[in-house]
Amino acid sequence: MGLPQRIICVGGSLLCPLVWNKRYTGTYGSSLHRDAVSTSAYSSPAKSLGDPGITPLSPSHIVKDSDAEDAVEQLFLVVVAIDFGTTSSGYAYSFTKEPECIHVMRRWEGGDPGVSNQKTPTTILLTPERKFHSFGYAARDFYHDLDPTESKHWLYFEKFKMKLHTTGNLTMETDLTAANGKKVKALEIFAYALQFFKEQALKELSDQGGSDFENTEVRWVITVPAIWKQPAKQFMRQAAYKAGMASPENPEQLIIALEPEAASIYCRKLRLHQMIDLSSRAPVNGYSPSDTIGTGFTQAKEHVRRNRQSRTFMVENVIGEIWSELEEGDRYIVVDSGGGTVDMTVHQIRLPEGHLKELYKATGGPYGSLGVDYEFEKLLCKIFGEDFIEQFKIKRPAAWVDLMIAFESRKRAAAPDRTNPLNITLPFSFIDYYKKFRGHSVEHALRKSNVDFVKWSSQGMLRMSPDAMNALFKPTIDQIIQHLSDVFDKPEVTNVKFLFLVGGFAESPLLQQAVQSAFGSRCRVIIPQDVGLTILKGAVLFGLDPAVIKVRRSPLTYGVGVLNRFVEGKHPPEKLLVKDGTRWCTDVFDKFISADQSVALGETVTRSYTPAKPSQLVIVINIYSSEQDNVSFITESGVKKCGTLRLDLTGTDASVPNRREIKTLMQFGDTEIKAMAIDVATSKSVKVGIDFLNY
Repeated sequence: MGLPQRIICVGGSLLCPLVWNKRYTGTYGSSLHRDAVSTSAYSSPAKSLGDPGITPLSPSHIVKDSDAEDAVEQLFLVVVAIDFGTTSSGYAYSFTKEPECIHVMRRWEGGDPGVSNQKTPTTILLTPERKFHSFGYAARDFYHDLDPTESKHWLYFEKFKMKLHTTGNLTMETDLTAANGKKVKALEIFAYALQFFKEQALKELSDQGGSDFENTEVRWVITVPAIWKQPAKQFMRQAAYKAGMASPENPEQLIIALEPEAASIYCRKLRLHQMIDLSSRAPVNGYSPSDTIGTGFTQAKEHVRRNRQSRTFMVENVIGEIWSELEEGDRYIVVDSGGGTVDMTVHQIRLPEGHLKELYKATGGPYGSLGVDYEFEKLLCKIFGEDFIEQFKIKRPAAWVDLMIAFESRKRAAAPDRTNPLNITLPFSFIDYYKKFRGHSVEHALRKSNVDFVKWSSQGMLRMSPDAMNALFKPTIDQIIQHLSDVFDKPEVTNVKFLFLVGGFAESPLLQQAVQSAFGSRCRVIIPQDVGLTILKGAVLFGLDPAVIKVRRSPLTYGVGVLNRFVEGKHPPEKLLVKDGTRWCTDVFDKFISADQSVALGETVTRSYTPAKPSQLVIVINIYSSEQDNVSFITESGVKKCGTLRLDLTGTDASVPNRREIKTLMQFGDTEIKAMAIDVATSKSVKVGIDFLNY
């Protein structure tokens, strides 16, 4: 039985796929697309085209990376990883000749009581002229010291990373709002932040080496949440290019690492003294099960702090002791709980090298520790009124920052077994502004509010009972536990041996206890010591060996649009195009790979097309994506154009075959997708990264 012919619209003309892709079954059609489309619902451009189409030529096939014509691997002297967090950020590095040594950045000036300053707050300050001024503690402290009449002119940003997760239509033009209400392009702010880390790291490397360290000698790694959608991941790459870390001409110098993957890579190296086993029946690291979770973790942090002087962590070049219990095919889950998001991934160990295979696509949501801050803000609104809190944030932005710093410190002191109250200092300007705004005192507001467990202290503090503080954690922790329960119910997630709890929020004894209570009977719950640096150290290891993750799950369905022979009763009548007496079905989505499909590192899907009009010299192939697996037409809701391959064959030899073969390759399995088109007759080729920001 013969295969139906298909053609693809290429620029103003039509192309046909050459044959079916052997890997897939089901309907493989093709569709027509315009060169510029802004929505997910496209009209049928083929109906107005005058050019002929193309016909199938040869089988499609799948190859490994070695088959693709990729550039020779560059050699870098050092790998620098940047953990760009919602609440705090930092960098670490390792020289490629000493991969067992991971150096964590210099200590930061400043810091808060009860908060480790191994990383610095993700805060940035611009001058009234919108020029970069400072980052981290320096930005926060300078802003704090400004006179209120001055501070309203300065642009202060904090916790801005979440904007990339929450913005549905993220573009290069997306704005961020400063504390004073003024807007700045998000790309500029992210580029300023990355440039700050670039300069800090290069200066430290130069100081250590005694001579200037060049950017070209560095491979950069930037971490992002695995649950971020593709536009947000691409946005970070564009910001890094703007910061001068790498360039579109040399993209291999920058790797985008997924946070739970980085944590997973580091957890493979753990030795017994580098972790806390919440499920342990016997003493671990000298802590018996009778110790509370919070106490044991505090002792572990103190142990780490005492050994931090060198800032250098030794990493085994073999698999750690924890993995000696794992056998081929064993599964574990990594839960990365940060400031903004919690995301989780399920990995399977592949021995003997200890390579990793992703079993279930990364999942999660905005359940980070910011949720606790939000609950505190809701509590303040309940006591003092939402209208006052909104005005206070606008009129006294620096004082609002002070108040949230004070809360952060007490938030970290919350524990399941705590009995004494937690005192949160209210800034003087809060007390003063409230009296002017309402005409009565803060103490009066507390008495009138009837909020349980929150009292006024004569020292100018809110006194919260442990129950009141724990109640602020409950909505966020409940969401994490519910999401984890849903993941554990998936068939791919049966027989999990370990659950690794990582990220800054993992330091919370309340979260630790909740996870242990819910899942301790199903798997062993492990927390690495110095848990806030787990992702950072794992990102360095990933930069040294990006091939350690061998198999991933595709987050989206990818394909191109083509034309199929029209079949009465099967294809919708409105998709009919009659061309030179032939009846075609337009707008069909020709799938390369499906959402949640397992793909090996460097795996390339190849298709062949041919222009039906031999004289056609400019070939444009548009690429589409969808979160749905079962996509038939590019006009369906949620289908988005995300790439264009434009192959210009002008000036090539006219004696090419009548049926010119255009190979189209898409490479999967990495954290980012690449595509390429090749004219087989002339070997002329064009490459493109999938672009989610400019269509």
